[in-house]
Amino acid sequence: VEPNATIREIRLMFHKLYPRWYPARQSIKLDPKGKSLRDEEILQHLPVGTTATLYFKDLGPQIGWTTVFLIEYTGPLFIYFVFYFRMNFVYGLDERFTSSPHPVVNLACVCHSFHYIKRLIETVFVHRFSRGTMPLRNIVKNCFYYWGFAAWLAYYINHPLYTPPSYGKKQINFAVIMFLLCEAGNFSIHVALSDLQRNGSKTCKIPYPTKNPFTWLFFFVSCPNYTYEVGTWISFTIMTQCVPVGLFTLLCFIQMTVWAKDKHCTYLREFKDYPSHRMPIIPFLL
Repeated sequence: VEPNATIREIRLMFHKLYPRWYPARQSIKLDPKGKSLRDEEILQHLPVGTTATLYFKDLGPQIGWTTVFLIEYTGPLFIYFVFYFRMNFVYGLDERFTSSPHPVVNLACVCHSFHYIKRLIETVFVHRFSRGTMPLRNIVKNCFYYWGFAAWLAYYINHPLYTPPSYGKKQINFAVIMFLLCEAGNFSIHVALSDLQRNGSKTCKIPYPTKNPFTWLFFFVSCPNYTYEVGTWISFTIMTQCVPVGLFTLLCFIQMTVWAKDKHCTYLREFKDYPSHRMPIIPFLL
């Protein structure tokens, strides 16, 4: 192996010798318990001498992130409609169960569908993935989470005995405005992050606010896309005043806080000049 060889080139050489383990399935490390090396890293820039021992780990069958997201987000979109249209096998044929739904139920369906259609569009046209694949076994767990919660939320929101929000139109209108603002903010952040990886670059860069006001949240947090995402589900909880939606929102917040902290730590580790006043997900707090 030449000193100026990249890890990606080494992966391809390994694959040529052992066709079973294609590059996305390989984890190459300098130490068995260490961190996987990135494709763009160059051998001579690593802490090795004239000889180097690299350790290989089989990551198992892989699936592309684009395919993963399309599967994860398509499920909730269609599952929700099964409950929205009150299929007979879900709620039965009782006369009470065939009455017209409250207007907020229709609005909730529009908002829920809009959210996942936006996610699908972003997956195809916006997102750029630094890692192209994930283990195939994880798709079952991820789909169980997204699809299962979609069914749980939809069952209660579309139930014929559903009770509308306590404060009526004022509560609903406030929630809709908040929902749309958070969706716009989330989309704006995703576009800004995508622009950092133009021309196929996978190098980690510090994201900064742009002229778009929705990106100004970068002044205060490292992962405003998660901040807006949590805001979206908080607004959906207020709109529907439904306990299962609130529990889903809480779980989303916990998971996204974990992801945000990991990303924040990566920024701090990679960049010595990273803005010190930024927090992972909630300005000035968390």
